Amino acid sequence: MKKDTITKELIKKIIIKDISKYILGISIDDIEFLNEEYQRIESRRADIVVKVQNEYILHLELQSSYDSKMAYRMCRYWLDIREVTNLPIKQYLINFSNKNMKNFIEEFGYNFNIVNIKDIDCEILFNTDSPDAVVLSILCDFKDKNPIDFTTNVVVKLKKLLQNEEFKKYMLILEELSGLRNLQNVVKEAEMRLMDIKWEDLPSYEIGMEKGLQQGIKKGEERGKIKAFYELGFDIKEIAKKTNKPEEEIITIIRS
Repeated sequence: MKKDTITKELIKKIIIKDISKYILGISIDDIEFLNEEYQRIESRRADIVVKVQNEYILHLELQSSYDSKMAYRMCRYWLDIREVTNLPIKQYLINFSNKNMKNFIEEFGYNFNIVNIKDIDCEILFNTDSPDAVVLSILCDFKDKNPIDFTTNVVVKLKKLLQNEEFKKYMLILEELSGLRNLQNVVKEAEMRLMDIKWEDLPSYEIGMEKGLQQGIKKGEERGKIKAFYELGFDIKEIAKKTNKPEEEIITIIRS
């Protein structure tokens, strides 16, 4: 339960707009997180309840484990929200588990939307410039991709999109999310690959790099590798440590 709560808090804080945009197909420009009276039901709270453009209420429930009574929980949340608003209510269960759940109660004529993350093509989220979407792609369908190769791609792309402190934060998020589908060892393997930084051997070295820089790395040129590190957000000290070059030389190469 504790780990589930941590993961939900991470997703709620950084991924609400990307879940809506890339997974639900809802573009959200103006949202307002609603207070607890919209969310409270008995001793439980709905995960995410927001007012969108003052037009409707969006309720997202994040579920990482199978719950045979999920439809009844969603119905109770709907009733709780309806008590305090006359706006239309759109409900989505974002299912991170490996099992499908029922999205209706026949005797009530009640139903809601379910999105199974495992059925979404990982490329949809990966092929964006949003680090939130990229990190979430690890939960999606890898198709025929090697899990370690794809996870390595995710780490490299996050490194290119983010500065050092932000990158570290997203790596923690990646590690947390990996636990939802038992990919912790895969993430560790990807991190081990990148510690060696043999870019010519990485299936992901082409991602986000300029064509000329790719060619330099492919040829194994030291200058090309140093510039690749810099382009991916490594600082001077990190590059010097990884290449065994003096910091002054690193700076010269980067400026050239």
